Amino acid sequence: MSPANQIPVKKQPFRPPDEVPIQYLKGVGPERAKLFARLGITTVEDFLYHLPFRYIDRSRIKKIRDLKIGETVTIMAKVVGSEGRPTRRGRSLFTVVVADETGALRLKWFNQPYVETRYKAGEQIVVSGEVKWYQGREIINPEVEFLAEEDQALIHTGRIVPVYRATAGLSSRVLRSLQVKALEAYTVQEFLSEGLLSKLGLPGLPQAVPTVHFPPNEAEAKASRRRLIFDELFLLELVLALRKKRTQTIKTAVPLPCEGSLVRKLLSDLRFRLTPAQERVAEEIRHDLRRESPMNRLLQGDVGSGKTIVAAMATLWAIESGHQAAIMAPTEILATQHYFVFRDLMGPLGVRVDLLRGNMKRTEKKTALDAIASGESQAVVGTHALLEEGVEFKSLALAVIDEQHRFGVLQRAALRKKGRDPHVLVMTATPIPRTLAITLYGDLDLSVIDEMPTGRQPITTRWATDEKRPQVFDFLRREIGKSRQVYVVYPLVEESEKVDIKAATEMQERLQQDVFPDLKVGLLHGRMSVREKDDAMRRFRQGEYPVLVATTVIEVGVDVPNATVIVIEHAERFGLSQLHQLRGRVGRGNQDSFCILLTPGGVSEEARARLQAVVGTTDGFKIAEQDLRLRGPGEFFGTRQHGIPELRIADLITDTPLLYLAQREAFALVEEDPGLRLPEHVPLKAKIQGAYSRKWGLIAIG
Repeated sequence: MSPANQIPVKKQPFRPPDEVPIQYLKGVGPERAKLFARLGITTVEDFLYHLPFRYIDRSRIKKIRDLKIGETVTIMAKVVGSEGRPTRRGRSLFTVVVADETGALRLKWFNQPYVETRYKAGEQIVVSGEVKWYQGREIINPEVEFLAEEDQALIHTGRIVPVYRATAGLSSRVLRSLQVKALEAYTVQEFLSEGLLSKLGLPGLPQAVPTVHFPPNEAEAKASRRRLIFDELFLLELVLALRKKRTQTIKTAVPLPCEGSLVRKLLSDLRFRLTPAQERVAEEIRHDLRRESPMNRLLQGDVGSGKTIVAAMATLWAIESGHQAAIMAPTEILATQHYFVFRDLMGPLGVRVDLLRGNMKRTEKKTALDAIASGESQAVVGTHALLEEGVEFKSLALAVIDEQHRFGVLQRAALRKKGRDPHVLVMTATPIPRTLAITLYGDLDLSVIDEMPTGRQPITTRWATDEKRPQVFDFLRREIGKSRQVYVVYPLVEESEKVDIKAATEMQERLQQDVFPDLKVGLLHGRMSVREKDDAMRRFRQGEYPVLVATTVIEVGVDVPNATVIVIEHAERFGLSQLHQLRGRVGRGNQDSFCILLTPGGVSEEARARLQAVVGTTDGFKIAEQDLRLRGPGEFFGTRQHGIPELRIADLITDTPLLYLAQREAFALVEEDPGLRLPEHVPLKAKIQGAYSRKWGLIAIG
C-alpha cells in the first residue's frame, strides 16, 4: 500500500480499548453511542472487533478511455466543471465533469443539493461506481474521495474498501470513517507468544486488527481475519482446558468403591441385556466415580438409546457406598417420569427414592426434605426445586442432570454446591455435533451411547399435507384397532391472532366429537396444573386414553411403549431437533412405529429442508449436523445460557479446521504450563483474567 493510502495506526495505547466506552471515541458521543448499542458495540474494543462482512475492491485505477458501459470501476480524475439545474420532473440534478489525460466523464446526483458546494474546479478526486450511458459516459451517485492532501489516506474508494454490518443512522461509510479514528487512537496488545505465532504462521495482533479493516490485498485480509478467528476460539478452548485441568488435579470428591452388589441385582432383574455401548459407558463412569477427583462427564445418546439405565447404575454405585444421589430434570413431567422409573427399578432393591418438585403440598414437601436431610432418602429426583435454599443433603456424592442444555450454568453449579464436590453426570438426548461439543463442553469427558437396544423398531416417518388428513385419521383408527395408542402434537395451547395454527384445546374437542366419538381423547399442555398433568399421563400410560393431544411438554422423557404413532401438526413450525425429539416418543416397544408430519400445502424452503431431513434419517447425529447448518450455533439450543461467550467472529460451521487447531493448541499449552506462569504466557493469563474475568466464573463451573 502506498504511504498516501496507509491507515495511520497508533503505536502504543494510552488506555486499553476494552475499558473505553464507545461514546468517548472522537466523532461518536452519547447519541451515536445509542446507535452503536444496536450493533452490540459498547466499547472501543467492541468496535475494533466489528469486522467487515465483505470487501469491495476499488483499488484498481482505470483510465477514462478504457471504461466500458455496465462495469463498476474506480478512476482518478480532476474536476473540470459543475452545474446544478432542475429536471422536467421537478427533481434537482447536479452534474460534475471530471477528466484525466485520456478523456472526460460526467458524475450525476439527483435531489442531493448538499453536493453542489463540495466540488471545485481543479480538485483531484478518486471516483467509484457503475458506468452508464446517456449522451455519453456517466456515473450516477458515485463514491468519491477528495485528494486535497498528499498524505491523506483513502478510505471509501481507491482501495479495498470494507463493508460493515450497519444500522439506521450508522451507515457503512460512517463506520469506515470512525474505524479510522479508532485505529489512529488505539491498538490492541499482543497476548500470544512469539513461538506460537511462528509455529502457526499467524500475524501479530497489533498488525492484524488494522489490516483486517483496511487490507492492502486479499491475502493479507484473509490472514488477519484468520488470526482473529483463531484468537476467539483459542481463548475459549484455553479456558475450558484450564477448567478441565483444575478438575483433574483437585482431590475433594468422595471416591466411591462401586463394588456393584446393587447394580448386579438390578441387571439380573432386567428383561433385557445392556448393549455393548451401554456397558462401555457404564465402565467409564465407574472408573471416574472411584477417583478423588470429581467426575465431570457428559453422557450423550440418541432418543431411546438407554441413558436412563446407565444413570440408574451410577446412582446405585453412589448409594451402595453409603451416600446419596440427586437426579435433576427440567420439567415436572420429566421429573415425575424419572421418579416412577427409578422407583420401579430401585424399590425392589430396598432403595428409597423420593420426588421433590415445586408444586407439592406443604406436608409432602416437609416429609421429603426431612428424609433428604437425614439421609433416609437415598435417591432424590426433582426439578429446579432441588436448588432451593431449604434443600439439604446429608451426603450428596452424585448429581445427575438430565437434558442439561435446558439448565443455565449457575443452576448446575447450585446443585453441585449441595454436596462436597459431588461427581457430576450430565446427560442429553439432543445429539451435539462435534464442533459444538468441543466449544460448549471441552472441559467435560464425553461418553456416547452410539447404538440402540436390541428390539427397538425403526420409526417410519412420512410428510403429508392437510388434504391427506382423512387418510391420516383412518390410519390412526387402524392402529388403535390393534390396541395401540397415538399422540397428536400441536405447537400452541390457544389460538393466536398472529399465527394461524390449530390450538390443542380446540383440536382435542374436535377429535373427540367428530373424529373419534367412540374413544377417549386426552389432553396435555403446559398450562395445566401438576396434578392435571400427572393424571393425564397416568391415564394415557394405563391405556385409558387411546389418543393423547399434547403440546411439546411431551418432547422429552415420556415413555409409553404401547404408543406407536405420533402425528405432529404444523410440523413446519418446529425446529429440526425438536421434531426428532418428538418422534422419539414412539418406537419404544417392539411394534412398528410411525411419525407423521402434517403441514399446510405450501411451506418455506427452510421448512422444507427441515422436513426432508427428518423424513430422510432417524440418526440423531445426522439430524444435529443438519440442524447446525440450517440454524447456526447460536440458535442450536440457546448456547448463550451456558455462560459461553458469544462468538463475535468465528463460525462453527465454516471455521471447523481452526476450531480443532485452537483446541489442540490450547490443551497442549495447559499441559505444558497449567498455571500460565511461564514468562511468554503472562500476557495470555492477563488477557483471560482481564477481558474474560466476568465470564470466567460461568465457564469454570462446567
